[in-house]
Formats: sequence, C-alpha cells, structure tokens
Amino acid sequence: MKTPTFNSRRSPVYSRRGIVSTSQPLATAAGIEILSKGGNAADAAVAAAAALNVTEPTSTGIGGDMFALYFDARTKAVTALNGSGRAPSALTMDRLKREGLFAESLPPFHAHTVTVPGACAGWCDLIEKHGSRSMAEILAPAIRLADEGFPVAPFTSYFWSRGADRQLKSALNGSELTIDGRAPKAGEIFRNPGLAKTLSVVAEKNAEGFYQGQIAESIVRVIKEAGGCMSADDLASHVSTWESPISVDYRGLRVYECPPNGQGITALIALNILEGFDLAALESLSTEKMHLMIEAMRLAFADAKWYVADPAFSKIPMAELLSKEYANERRKLINMKHATLDFLRGAPVSSSDTVYLSVVDGFGNACSFINSNYMGFGTGMAPKGWGFTLQNRGHNFSLDANHPNALAPNKRPYHTIIPAMVTRESDNSLYASYGVMGGFMQPQGHVQVLSALADGRLDPQSVLDLPRFCIDVDEAGGRVAIEEGMPKETMDALQKLGHPLYEVTGYERALFGRGQVILRDAETGVLCAGSDMRADGYAGSL
Repeated sequence: MKTPTFNSRRSPVYSRRGIVSTSQPLATAAGIEILSKGGNAADAAVAAAAALNVTEPTSTGIGGDMFALYFDARTKAVTALNGSGRAPSALTMDRLKREGLFAESLPPFHAHTVTVPGACAGWCDLIEKHGSRSMAEILAPAIRLADEGFPVAPFTSYFWSRGADRQLKSALNGSELTIDGRAPKAGEIFRNPGLAKTLSVVAEKNAEGFYQGQIAESIVRVIKEAGGCMSADDLASHVSTWESPISVDYRGLRVYECPPNGQGITALIALNILEGFDLAALESLSTEKMHLMIEAMRLAFADAKWYVADPAFSKIPMAELLSKEYANERRKLINMKHATLDFLRGAPVSSSDTVYLSVVDGFGNACSFINSNYMGFGTGMAPKGWGFTLQNRGHNFSLDANHPNALAPNKRPYHTIIPAMVTRESDNSLYASYGVMGGFMQPQGHVQVLSALADGRLDPQSVLDLPRFCIDVDEAGGRVAIEEGMPKETMDALQKLGHPLYEVTGYERALFGRGQVILRDAETGVLCAGSDMRADGYAGSL
C-alpha cells in the first residue's frame, strides 16, 4: 500500500442544520442518520462513538473510557462528563511488589493496567442528561455495521496491522479482532458479531447490561485468567461523574476543558502563558511562534505531570494554576534566545490512541466527545465472544508512592484524552467544538489549533492541515517531533535555539493527532467544519 500524502485539498464544510465530524466516514454517517431523525448533538455523538467502536477498534472501544463537554444552546451552559474508570479495589503497591511487578511503571499490556471501562456508563449518562432519543435508536447504526460488516478504511487497516502484531497476537482472545490472526486489508469487509451482541445488550438494558450480567462476568474472567484482580463488584459499583468544567479566557474566548484527572489543564496553562505574546502578528509556522508555543507547552507539562491526578485522592490547586498571575510569573521563564529543556514545576500559591468527534446540531447544541482504549487496542485482551478489547489506562499511574498520581485502589489515573469547547466571552455563544486526539499530543494539539483559529483567523480545515510539533514529554531532554511540511528555515532556526528536533513523515504522522473542528457563526448560525487529513474521516452535514 502506498504511503499517503498529506497535502489536503479539502474545503471546509458548511451547514445550518448540523455537522458531525469524525475520523471515519461510516461513523460520521451514523451521527448524521441520528440528526436526520431529529436527534440532538448528544444523541448523534454517542451514535458516532459507537460506530467508531466498530469501524476503528484500533483506537477506541466500549472497553475503554470517554470524556465529553456539552454546550446547551438554550442555557448557554457547558457541562463536563468524566467517563473514566478506576483501578481495581484489590490492586495495591504491595500486591505489585509481591508479584515482582514493582518498577518505574506497570508493563504496558499487563492485566493490572486494565481500569474499569467507563465508556458505556458515560454514553448512557450523557444521553440521560442531554439526549432526546433511546439508546436502542442511537446504537442501531453501529449494531448494523457490526452485524453486516463494513469495508475497512486505509489508515485503520495500517494501524490495525500494527496492533495485530503488537497486542492481539499474544493477548487472551485478541484473535477475535482479526481475520485468521491478521488485520483486515483496506477495503476488506470485517464483521464483528460479538460487538453487535454487546451493543444490542446495552441498547436493551443500558449500562446495567454491561456492568452486570454476562458481559461483566466475561470481563472479570479474562482479566483473572491474564493475572489481574478486577472483581464483579468493581464493575457493578462504577459511576461516571458530572463535574464543573475548568476554563480560561483567551483573547475574548472562553476555552473549556474537563478538570483532572484529565490533562486538559495543560492546554489552559499554556494558553494563559501564550496570551502575553502577540501571536497574531506572527506567521503561523514562523520560528518565533513555534519557539513560544513549544516553550509554553514545556512549562505547562512541567506542572501537569505533577499536579494532574484523581482529585478524590489529591488536592489540586486548579484555581491557582489557571490564574493570570501565575501565568505572568511562568511566562518570565521563556528565553527568546534559546530553548529550555528542563523547566521545573511551579509552586502556585494557594488563595492518553484515541478517537475524537465533534457534533453541533441545528439548534446550536454542541458535543465535544472523546473515547479511547489507549495504546491502540489497549491491552489487546478481549472478553470472549463480545467483540471488544480492554483498555490499559492503568499504565499511566505512577509507582512513586509520594506522587499525587500514585497507584491506589479505586483511583482514576492521569488521563490523556481531552475534549475542548470554546464560547465567546461577549455573549456566551458557541464559538467552537473541537479536539485533537493522540496521547500527550492532545493538549499540544489543542493549543496549536486554537491559536491558528483565534490568532491566525484560519478556517477549520486550513487549521487542521497545518504541520504540527509534538514534544516527547516522557523522554529526558524532551525531543520535539516536527511534522513533514514545516518550513526548513523554521526547523533550522529552532535547532539553533537548542530544540532537539526530528522529522516525522508518512503514516507515523498519526503522532500529531487527528482533530475535528466545528465553528459556529454567532450571527447567522452557520456551521463551518474541518476533519483531519491524518485519518480516514470527514465532516458530514445535513
């Protein structure tokens, strides 16, 4: 298969009646189907998310977690849903020591990395609060795709193949997500009757059908067979949480993120720092702008990697971290003449593989929605006969007992997946529903995309087409990946400033995330959307 090029020739998509933007055409179609039947943004988002479980299991699944931000056009309020799961009640540091697994981190695909899958409860809770259709109607398109089969898209086929070689070939029941042990080829039909059965149970019984009964029993069984310790009670006691979103003002726009245990605060810290610079006066891919954005992200990650944890276990100084005063102090640490590779976390004074989708309906309601297994197929382990794999979010726990994100029973880990929502400060009207998926790239993508929208005044598709950078936050010295297409003079100048760069091309450009953006015009209500060229999807409209 020829490696695709990324010189997009797409135009942005315009509509007045509603837009669904996802990384898979069939998932976009599922969301549009629900909108066309009178469903709203929440209904269409869950329909698209469920269809993505079928068509892109390389990135997402009902065995993973979800987060959502919802803008209600009537009240102009933004609500945040945390649909992430918790560690098993029997999983402790002492247990890891007894089992010889105590190291810097858990092995990435071990059964102990499986946290309770929160996606299903999150879907149902989103619909209960904001939806207008039954789960049976919402899940019907995904059930049809899973039962009848669908032709696999090219990017998905490529990453499916990587997952088949990496996790699925050795994980318990992982072969159920393959065709005779291999990934489906581009254009090849893949059927998943097990997932159709799972979704049918949820359509009939809602979340109870997933967290109790046969599906739950199969989840517990496969985890225990693989050496894990999740119990039926861990699943039955799971709950999502509705939380107050966190936000900052950026040049007259109110930018919302879900609060920790998600890493959305990272993007907000960086935006606060960048607000002190006149980015609108700089070219989108200029050396000065790239330097400022990279350094702001380094500062933000220095804080986030310490402070982001489950707030039920650790006090997080969110107001202080997001204050303009704190940003002013942190901004002073940026040196325009050279890169700083070792920023330390600040001390404010008290007073993440994934799918992201965006939906705005014809009434102006918006749902910014993200769902993930982590690391592709997660652990690769599949409850026998049910057509989905289990996530490995527990890999993000720290095994340092003194760290706020230290592993503990019934605790949520540092989470990489984050949706974003933006309103106008002047009248609280919807400005944008957007996100960029992809591990620790996500807050970096949020910042780069929003700056291109607000500072560069580009349309959504042009914003998503721009080359990006991605700081490797887990590597000493923080190397910076630069996407092919960045001007050579910019790269050369950044290296002279001391940034350790390397270029990424071809399919590996998935590193830079795959985003979806929908803007809404405050006066006309016209929607304008873009979908990332780094994936198989598109923005569809009514």
